[in-house]
Amino acid sequence: MPYSGPLAVPLQALSWLGNQGTRAIVAVLLAAIAVPPLGELLRPYVTEAIFLLLCISFMRVDVAMLRAHLRRPLLVLSATAWTTIAVPLLVGMLTRVTGVEAGTPDLHLALMLQATASPMMASPALAALMGLDATLVLITLVTSTALVPLTAPFFAYVFLGQTLALSPATLGLKLAGILAGAGVVATLIRLAFGLAAVRRHRAPIDGFNICILFVFASAIMAHVLADLVATPLRMLGLAVLAFAVFFLLLGTTMLLFRRCGRERAMALGMMVSLRNMGLMLAATEGAIPGTTWLYFAMSQFPIHLAPQLLRPFAERLRKPPSTVDGDQDLVSPARK
Repeated sequence: MPYSGPLAVPLQALSWLGNQGTRAIVAVLLAAIAVPPLGELLRPYVTEAIFLLLCISFMRVDVAMLRAHLRRPLLVLSATAWTTIAVPLLVGMLTRVTGVEAGTPDLHLALMLQATASPMMASPALAALMGLDATLVLITLVTSTALVPLTAPFFAYVFLGQTLALSPATLGLKLAGILAGAGVVATLIRLAFGLAAVRRHRAPIDGFNICILFVFASAIMAHVLADLVATPLRMLGLAVLAFAVFFLLLGTTMLLFRRCGRERAMALGMMVSLRNMGLMLAATEGAIPGTTWLYFAMSQFPIHLAPQLLRPFAERLRKPPSTVDGDQDLVSPARK
């Protein structure tokens, strides 16, 4: 939409950026790697960046649509139980059986923080960009995120012990505080401006979201280039592991939920494989070992590249658009 007044230029610039879709997500990753000094400068603001991303996501939640989907709760409850309970339990058992827990505790910490995290708040938007069922992703995202302050401390106690600098109780309180604070801020914004205004200014909000994502990506990717030059085999190994975990979660979820339809199964698979590791970073205030940081950095590659890599596959799976419960109005329409 056209803008006028003193904020017209920045709003138009944000709108242009927001309309770039998956291209902007890839560009954010490349720019973050290319300018390491900027990452060092922005690293102290990771917690604030994650908080703003959460606020934007909560601000866009359509409560009426969530209520409509809760009338058919079985699929949502199953997907919530899978992503919040089964995934961290299976990952924890796998790292224990394979010796990762005892042999490489920093990597074990990274995998467990990834597994116990809720899905990324951007999952519904990414699902929409790929033409998948964003409504199902959103409702499952909300329910699983609400449970994380309870489930994450439990699995931290069972599988991490003293590996994590925070106590499980402190981790749960910090997660609850961050999520509750973001929810309150988002609610106040919606009360002040209305959901219609949020939808009307979708493009500049998307652009602002990408800017905040750049802050997070720059901070977490600050040392990637230097470490890639210094220890290329180590970095390659972490990257391969990050992609393996991503596709393992994606494929297993699609297999488990195949009976609900291939398109919905892939939407849930994308949600489960895109873990909100930034939330765990914010909760731990970045107090994690170097290898854990590097694994988190390598995990950004499948996260940022997935929409581009998997979009052709999603197009082959996609069914004709459904008009049940007004699904198509939930989030931004797919944009290339």
